Amino acid sequence: MKKEHSPRPLSGVKEIARRANVSIATVDRVIHNRKGVSEATRQKINGIIKEMGFQPNIMASRLASKKTNRFAVLIPNANETDYWDGPRRGVERAHQEIKQYGIQQEIFLFDLNDKTTFTKQAAAVIEGGFDGVVLAPSFVDEARAFTQKCEEKKIPYVFINSDVPNAASLAYVGPHLFKSGYLAGRLVQFGVKSGKILLVNISKEIDAYHHLLRKEEGFRAYIGEVNKPVRTLHIEKIDITNTTDKAVAAALEETLAAHPDIGAIFVTNSRVRSVANYLRKRNSNHFVLIGYDLVKENIGYLIDNTIDFLIGQKPEEQGYLGLMALFQAIVLGKKIEKEQYMPIDIITKENVEFYKN
Repeated sequence: MKKEHSPRPLSGVKEIARRANVSIATVDRVIHNRKGVSEATRQKINGIIKEMGFQPNIMASRLASKKTNRFAVLIPNANETDYWDGPRRGVERAHQEIKQYGIQQEIFLFDLNDKTTFTKQAAAVIEGGFDGVVLAPSFVDEARAFTQKCEEKKIPYVFINSDVPNAASLAYVGPHLFKSGYLAGRLVQFGVKSGKILLVNISKEIDAYHHLLRKEEGFRAYIGEVNKPVRTLHIEKIDITNTTDKAVAAALEETLAAHPDIGAIFVTNSRVRSVANYLRKRNSNHFVLIGYDLVKENIGYLIDNTIDFLIGQKPEEQGYLGLMALFQAIVLGKKIEKEQYMPIDIITKENVEFYKN
């Protein structure tokens, strides 16, 4: 008597549909996290997927479907500092990796010295009908208004470099601002045990640049701790809103004349180069000088010992991970980490050749 064989089990989506007693279309909705499925059915299908160890080939189905997603990148231009070349390189590198899956990208640049350019570019992004946005929220109020519109239109967004408190972003990719300022305080304390430290914010929009203020908070927190129980370090602060070298030099000249016992200077952004330029011309090398970022001019001042320490923030990696976060969340349906902090690198003339921005 001929032995009967049971039907060969179907594979993949068909087998999941058979086991769940639902249509293939229903399984596809669950796999791609689309609407139109009851919660009970969704849980049942996900349980079967887990039991089978099924790994849907999303990339293959994506290529076959020829579906496209359009992502916008809203970041500062590099007119004043080449720091912003880094995030742009990063998003372009990420785009090269994922464009084959139907990802289109458009970059919108604004001027750090003119918040109206942010507002204009933000409006263009909203009108453009994009599926997701990577943005550097350099101007807090304007960025908050923009992200509220994104939320109204259900456009997911990812912050890089700094964030907006209480915003509903998919993720923040960038430095831990408070801890980077705290680290700067520790570095200063290695070189100056007593006396005065000058904290310098250089920006046309000091109040809007909340990331500078959060670095300042971290710096003050560390200095406050080492001052216990006896206060030996005192912080003087200047906010310089005219960012030309001439204006920075004038502000420093006045402050240093009034406080000749200043032994260290901490600049909260990449414009530390302007302070270094002043100190070099003044032939003053007795200050401990700390700032941020591996921009070309800063590296030169680091190598000639005008700048003692630079704190790196990996801007290229921020751009890369920001765009990849959108891709993973929107296209692959993955849950991504809300906070993706960059390593805080301490860079000196001895190790600068091993780093890139």
